Amino acid sequence: MPQGQPTVVPQDGLTTRQRRNRPLVMVHTGVGKGKSTAAFGMALRAWNQGWPVGVFQFVKSAKWKVGEENALKALGATGQGGPVTWHKMGEGWSWIQRPTAEGEPSHEEKAREGWEQVKRDLAAETYEFYVLDEFAYLLHWGWVDTAEVIEVLRNRPGRQHVVITGRNAPAELCDFADLVTDMSKVKHPMDAGQKGQRGIEW
Repeated sequence: MPQGQPTVVPQDGLTTRQRRNRPLVMVHTGVGKGKSTAAFGMALRAWNQGWPVGVFQFVKSAKWKVGEENALKALGATGQGGPVTWHKMGEGWSWIQRPTAEGEPSHEEKAREGWEQVKRDLAAETYEFYVLDEFAYLLHWGWVDTAEVIEVLRNRPGRQHVVITGRNAPAELCDFADLVTDMSKVKHPMDAGQKGQRGIEW
């Protein structure tokens, strides 16, 4: 167990153990690769601790079979760690710019319903670890209100950790979060015209 020495000790009335075990809000943002990958790595740790894990995938297409989904679902089914539930909340609207079919809910409406489901699960304490994958896009686009998200997360009951991924996470969310990582990009094969490949991007 890493034994980091804090530079300050908060005057919050908590013991060291209480402070160590408090639920966190984490944000992975920036233009570099690895935001979702890092969040799924944390989900593996949560699974290993026996925590129920809920993954809410907001942007990548529901038809896109990502490797982490297959791996986490398989692990969740073993009964050795915590159960894993995977929710696909959209149709790939950041990458596939196509209108919804007539009579179908708009992409924004689908995104909003996805957030409403997260709110219901937080209120019910359904999971101990939440991955809100690509959720920062919704806040950046104004599809979901950042102030509302912060208020819901601030008042969530029990011990529920939440990690949010996606570029352009709003400053207000980053200020509120306990852990923020900004992934920068030094170099990427796509810059040289190479498309994503199996085992690396999915």
